[in-house]
Amino acid sequence: MWRMAFDIGGTFTDFVLAGIGEPPRFLKIASTPDDPSAAVMLGFDQLLTDAGISASSISTLLHATTVATNAIIERKGRPTALVTTAGFRDVLLIGRQKRYETYDLYMDKPAPLVARRHVLEVKERVGPAGEIEEELGQESLNAVIETLSKSKIQSVAVSLIHAYANPAHENLIKNTLQDRLPELLVSLSSDISPKFREYERTSTTVANAYVRPIVADYISRLQSTLGRRGVENEMFIMQSAGGLISTEIAVEEPVRIVESGPAAGVLMSALVGTEAGEDSIITFDMGGTTAKLGAVDDGIPAITPTFEVDPIRYRPGSGLPINVPAIELLEIGAGGGSIARTEFGVIHIGPESAGAEPGPICYGLGGQYSTITDANLVLGYLNPNFFNGGAMTLNVEAAKAGVARDIGEPLGLDVDRAAWGVHAAANANMEKAMRIVSVERGRDPRRYSLVAFGGAGPVHAARLAESIGIPTVVVPFGAGVGSAIGLLRAEPKIDTSITRVVEVIAGNHIVITEIYVMLKEQADRDLHRLGVDGVPKWSRYGYFRYQGQGYEIRVDLPLLPIEDGYPDAVCRAFHDAYARNYGYHDELATIEAVDWHLVATLETSEATLDLGWQAPGESTGDAGKRPVWFPEQGTFVETAIHDRSKLGEGWMIDGPAIVEDPEATIVVPPNMSARVSRQGHIIINTGVDV
Repeated sequence: MWRMAFDIGGTFTDFVLAGIGEPPRFLKIASTPDDPSAAVMLGFDQLLTDAGISASSISTLLHATTVATNAIIERKGRPTALVTTAGFRDVLLIGRQKRYETYDLYMDKPAPLVARRHVLEVKERVGPAGEIEEELGQESLNAVIETLSKSKIQSVAVSLIHAYANPAHENLIKNTLQDRLPELLVSLSSDISPKFREYERTSTTVANAYVRPIVADYISRLQSTLGRRGVENEMFIMQSAGGLISTEIAVEEPVRIVESGPAAGVLMSALVGTEAGEDSIITFDMGGTTAKLGAVDDGIPAITPTFEVDPIRYRPGSGLPINVPAIELLEIGAGGGSIARTEFGVIHIGPESAGAEPGPICYGLGGQYSTITDANLVLGYLNPNFFNGGAMTLNVEAAKAGVARDIGEPLGLDVDRAAWGVHAAANANMEKAMRIVSVERGRDPRRYSLVAFGGAGPVHAARLAESIGIPTVVVPFGAGVGSAIGLLRAEPKIDTSITRVVEVIAGNHIVITEIYVMLKEQADRDLHRLGVDGVPKWSRYGYFRYQGQGYEIRVDLPLLPIEDGYPDAVCRAFHDAYARNYGYHDELATIEAVDWHLVATLETSEATLDLGWQAPGESTGDAGKRPVWFPEQGTFVETAIHDRSKLGEGWMIDGPAIVEDPEATIVVPPNMSARVSRQGHIIINTGVDV
């Protein structure tokens, strides 16, 4: 049995091929933005050739993709319309009236995915309890259909007021559209995001409709190509909240996979943390285009009920809200390909990226702007003859010339200090983001470890950890393809939810029972669509608040029979969660439930497939020396270079040192040390005093 996982990033597409009794095979291929499936097939064919197996030997394909994300960010979705209740045409333009820049008179607002001229109204009204106050007007619906029939619209979002409480009108609109305009793809808010808060619900449904044709075409094309290669088995896609879903679900609800790649990386980090004896982790994934940061608390990735896509200058509240559960992540434009420039005597990094095409100057593919990768090459951190395992040879002289021109000359610095300035500026950007993930969200960095992965993450990780006060850095085995490894250790998961505002008081167990019967029916339907054998493991959670509060917190609910005493158990769980968040709770206040969730996770034997490190027969890690620039010396220092494949358990490394493997490079700065764990992870002691 062989399993293959692949994660499409902005610069590289990462692969892992794993089989029973076989060492895992890792591979990085330059991404092909115009057709992401092209890079997938290149890597697929290469791995099969290297392993000497046929495509029919692949039992499972696991995929994480940025197709949906990129379509939103680049505004390259298909023509989309929104159908909403009369009087609510401007819901996307009005939003929440929050200003992410309080004093900026020229503040840019996130551009809606649907132009106002494509927002169509129907006469109807449903009340917050699901009561029908006005029947759906057939004349207004006919007018909508007439308009759509004369347009180039390919996908329609339907988001009616209070449809989460009663979807009857949305279902009627969908059935009518499918009957009269069968070529249209229709997304309903009551299916995609059956929750209150009309702006977030509408934004989520529109995003789903906007990317649905793109994702459908991409997955169909990829499956067809794989089928022609002889792959007969189902492909599964990582969703934003972690866990796998079928391609069928991903095609119908692509908004679930917007953050699929980064989510897989956080899952991998949680696993690595467990192996390293650490259950409190900050995750740091730095690739070629962006850096992503997340958190794992008590061994469990932090989950947020909503997230933003395409924020302006990464300011909270400036992006498009997506109202589906997702692993909590902060993404910034600081990847290896991020472009460095000077403005008013200051070095700025990104968010623009050279990407895979043309890439950094040192790639020799036509890149004209200096990047973080160019700077790291000038500093000696990267081996020009061993980049991506030797698949690429980097041009050091071209990188020096670019950094000197773009950074050194404007600032009056020699090329070495200019390169260090780029490296340090990138670290400063990531440090700010790391403080948001940790300190600003109530996490003491001194009690966390940093798990660093991605092609560029281990280059920067040690100094980042030191700057913020994290004592330990863990660089996992296979760090350069960390998200792909996370895919292999993931399990199919269904998260169903619904908004029902309920006072949690004695006697309401009957209402709670009705809610979970409804959610169980929905979950069973989605499990059937997964097409996977396995016994589901069930869990419950919800979002609760004290009555009168404007927002709510997540509460994990006990998996007990829902009987007379269940509301009391829910209250205790809420008080405990509230106290953990805010340091106190109010036993006398009325608790109000808002959103209810039921999760089914299919525990499969495949997710436990051994991806372990194969220790070398003899540890001989010294691969020589080369000059590397460190700020402590202010010059190049002859630095020990270690071949990671030759480092056995317990091997000790004193900084300054460089550890190389084909997919990533690890920098151990002066005055730090590292060791190799039993699982093959490299654990760096930053010297931070805790």
